[in-house]
Amino acid sequence: MSAFSPCPKCNCEHAYEDGSLLICPECAHEWAPGEESLSEERVISDANGNVLVDGDTVSVIKDLRVKGSSSVVKVGTKVKNVRLVEGDHDIDCKIEGIGAMKLKSMFVKKT
Repeated sequence: MSAFSPCPKCNCEHAYEDGSLLICPECAHEWAPGEESLSEERVISDANGNVLVDGDTVSVIKDLRVKGSSSVVKVGTKVKNVRLVEGDHDIDCKIEGIGAMKLKSMFVKKT
């Protein structure tokens, strides 16, 4: 275990010093000592760069196949009351006729 604080991104305890920066060997995140206490709030934006928040209404900009099904979410489908979550698919929602789904924010635009 190193004498440095853990990585603020992945919480790895094996950070090492390189000049004036600390570097995480697992995720390659670089930060200055003392900077780790600042929280980095994740900002999720749509395909046009508009910032999304919980409860927004978005529309789908591309036909999306539903994994494990023959269903397709068509272009222009409106999705109301989205919930933002952590992960690769960063939007939780319910789509009429399909049910609960996770979407990537790159395939939606704010309406």
